[in-house]
Amino acid sequence: MVPNTYTVEFKPTQPKLKKYIPFVLTALVIIIDQITKALIVAHIQRYQIGASFFGDFLRIIHVSNPGIAFSIGQGWSVAVRGILFRAVPLVVILLVIGVYVRNDDFTALQRWAIAGIIGGGLGNLIDRFVRAEGVVDFIDVKFYGLFGFERWPTFNVADSAVVVCGILLIISFLITLKKEKQTGASA
Repeated sequence: MVPNTYTVEFKPTQPKLKKYIPFVLTALVIIIDQITKALIVAHIQRYQIGASFFGDFLRIIHVSNPGIAFSIGQGWSVAVRGILFRAVPLVVILLVIGVYVRNDDFTALQRWAIAGIIGGGLGNLIDRFVRAEGVVDFIDVKFYGLFGFERWPTFNVADSAVVVCGILLIISFLITLKKEKQTGASA
């Protein structure tokens, strides 16, 4: 008589707490964003240039944006802006956090990128809730007429985090898809 044998497959899994480490980036983005905005508000009058670098290529200027990207919606009513620019982004950020926490398939780069996007989103959302004048923007870059912009619309640290981390996330997803196609083709 042959004794029963069992095969146990061991797959090392990522410790549960390890996936929360990228939220350090979320916190750093929020802290740096809010500190830089507070410095701008304290030291540069609104619509004034505080400093210029490399001629007028890069300027630090204090502006407030009651709208969203590219000042979209700045002329809308306070009630509409309140719903569209506070409630909707808050719900989206909470959904992204929920997907992040429940998904164990993200790569480390994807987790860090998502954490950076969350930090940027929360940084601007804080402004929408605590600053009546809107989001503080202060980085102004010359764009030499590209896409019809002599200067790129003024932005801040939170915006930068969203854009840079968004690009990294897209690249990471494309790399993952390419690897999956190569694995599928060789199988």
